[in-house]
Amino acid sequence: MKILIEFYRTREADDAHAVIGREIVEAADLDDAIEIARLLAKTLNMPQRPDGLKIADVAGATLYSCVLATQAINEEGPTS
Repeated sequence: MKILIEFYRTREADDAHAVIGREIVEAADLDDAIEIARLLAKTLNMPQRPDGLKIADVAGATLYSCVLATQAINEEGPTS
């Protein structure tokens, strides 16, 4: 199925969403679409790191949306 994935930033003051990335991809099913979206969130060249994403069908109906974790990951582990 063909799906639209939108990545957005959220403004805390009024919860407004600004789309910072948009991709149309083919996915076997919704689970596949979610996996593709999470991979793209990490690999797409976007002006900012997205706060959330939305997956829609070609008619524009939302199939899935979520808030993405924006925590910094320390690969070396905790420091003392």
